[in-house]
Amino acid sequence: MKLNFSRHVLPAVAVVAIIVSLVLVFRTQPDRTLAQPMTTPATNPTANRPTVAGAGVIEPSSELIEIAALVPGVVDRLYVEAGQRVAAGAPLFSVDSREARAAVAEAEARLARSRQNIAAAQTSLGVARRQFALYQSAGDPRAVSRQEVITSRGTVEDASARVAVAQAEAREAQAQLEAARVTLARHTVRAPRSATVLQVRTRPGEYANAGPNAGDPLIAMGVTEPLHVRIDIDENEIERVALGRPAVISPRGAANQRTPVTFVRAEPLVVPKRSLTNAATERVDVRVLQLIYALPGANHGYFVGQQVDGFVPAKGGGR
Repeated sequence: MKLNFSRHVLPAVAVVAIIVSLVLVFRTQPDRTLAQPMTTPATNPTANRPTVAGAGVIEPSSELIEIAALVPGVVDRLYVEAGQRVAAGAPLFSVDSREARAAVAEAEARLARSRQNIAAAQTSLGVARRQFALYQSAGDPRAVSRQEVITSRGTVEDASARVAVAQAEAREAQAQLEAARVTLARHTVRAPRSATVLQVRTRPGEYANAGPNAGDPLIAMGVTEPLHVRIDIDENEIERVALGRPAVISPRGAANQRTPVTFVRAEPLVVPKRSLTNAATERVDVRVLQLIYALPGANHGYFVGQQVDGFVPAKGGGR
């Protein structure tokens, strides 16, 4: 029997293609079997009593202190490193100050010259006063003409004025010297308070900008004993929060690690939400009340900037 291509061969090829397609579809299906999660999801550690959950961030108890250069220039020396504790007033880094030192030397020379001018003016005043006193002590009016007396008195007044001018110039030079010394001191940036250096973003030889467009701060520091945690509470949950009571926090990825924290304060201003958890169901178009809690002790295993899950007691819950 003669085979017809359109009636016998083509349908057979179509059937084979359909079978192959079905096999490929079933073999490329994703594995839908249940697997254990890579990390333990956050759970409410106070499930036996009502709480309000919020995202939190660990921060220094002084909040983050960001340090920038006071004057622009090349960083010539770095005095600290990350993790170092510094006292208030300790130098952090310095900017090239050769021009500032030269300005101080110039101001010192100007002040010295002004003081010499005062001494010279006072000497001239002394001579003029003695000359005038000598004219006045003459017993015979005919011995000294009236014109000489008038001239001598004028010389005394002129010398007095020169002394006053020299003294004013000296005060001006002193002020210029103080301004030059202040400018020189601004080339060395010092710690505003006793704290721990958390991050250093500059190195010797790098250019440091100053002013409102300086960019990122060069050093971040803060008081880390104790640490604080800032927990964001959704504005819709504010009425449920029991302010003043201790809370519990858990680090991300370690829900079984529970740390009790002590209430410090509630920020009086409700602000837009900034601390994001990257959850698919997270709302970002909300405002939050920020609650500050203190972590106990020093060996708690938390770091500044670390995200945590916070569980704050709700009103009506047991203590």
